[in-house]
Amino acid sequence: MLHIVVCIKQVPDSREIRIDPKNNTLIRQGVPSIVNFYDLHGLEEALRIKDEQGARVTVVTMGPPPAEKSLKECISLGADEAVLVTDRGFAGADTLATSYVVASTIRKIAEHWGPVDMVFCGKQTLDGDTGQVGPGVACRLDLEQLTYVTKVVKVDEERHKVTVHRHLEDGIEVVETSMPLLITALKELNKVRRASLPGMIRAARYKPTVWTTADFPDLDKAQIGLKGSPTIVAKTWVPEIRSINGERIEGETEEATAEQLIAKLWEGELPARMGWTG
Repeated sequence: MLHIVVCIKQVPDSREIRIDPKNNTLIRQGVPSIVNFYDLHGLEEALRIKDEQGARVTVVTMGPPPAEKSLKECISLGADEAVLVTDRGFAGADTLATSYVVASTIRKIAEHWGPVDMVFCGKQTLDGDTGQVGPGVACRLDLEQLTYVTKVVKVDEERHKVTVHRHLEDGIEVVETSMPLLITALKELNKVRRASLPGMIRAARYKPTVWTTADFPDLDKAQIGLKGSPTIVAKTWVPEIRSINGERIEGETEEATAEQLIAKLWEGELPARMGWTG
């Protein structure tokens, strides 16, 4: 049976985020937390594979104790096990330190519940927005990585092969590669299911496995938390709101409207900026 690990993150709901006008920082107090949107699509794909051909799905997150709520949501959707990695020593981690801890956790999961065949991550998180953790985990675990996946075409357990569609700037790439591998999911990958009543009952009773730094005796303390995070945020600010004047152009026909638009463009600064003459 396949063993699939899904990496998730609990993030502030972007629809509720506000900026403190005095220091230009995020106001997190009173802002609800949710499972990162793209991570849910990774979880959904893992659950689809489980439904179609059988698999064990383990969900993992690194975060503060309240992140247990997000893990329980994943259990309600159909995940089998959930692991919360939490410790003050992990606080302040950037993407480099986060990928180190998550990769170490996946190794430990493999020791407890069997070898890992597939890892799913969202393409990025709503708060950090870097898209670096998934590829970082793949590199640390020496996994094949398939980023920006819009469709999992086939999972061949017998051949240990996976075929996917990847979204590129100039089109769709069809790729087949070997397991173990890591996939980063786009929202186009699937539609996330709703939790069932039995799933919600199980989630209410479920207690995630909790690991701290004490559970990782070989963890390099210099690579976690702030110490292991070379990223420095020098400054944050809110972009100034600029007002832009607009004008509605209407003509009796499409051709007349186009002629008026061209005339307006020639009256302004556009020709000089574009180097047009005539």
